[in-house]
Amino acid sequence: MTKFIKLDALFSRPAGRILSEVQLQGDPALLADGWERRFSADPQRAEEAIQLYTQLGYEVRAEPLRPDEVRNECEDCRRLAALGFKTIYTRRKR
Repeated sequence: MTKFIKLDALFSRPAGRILSEVQLQGDPALLADGWERRFSADPQRAEEAIQLYTQLGYEVRAEPLRPDEVRNECEDCRRLAALGFKTIYTRRKR
């Protein structure tokens, strides 16, 4: 007998976020200087993003994860930061 998953059950729950609004905002100093926070990634994905955004005509920064981007209660999050995860910021070339 084949079991089917009801898709409506998957989509009926409210979407949740892993990061808080504060964590999603980015570095206030960079934001004030015109940078936009894009996402955080492992070193390899960060390098791919740098190349892609550069090809698209953006200035790009890859910053180490800030302490306020990592949840205190999340041991795995702290491990990710220790592995060199970066937060990607972009802005249009001036």
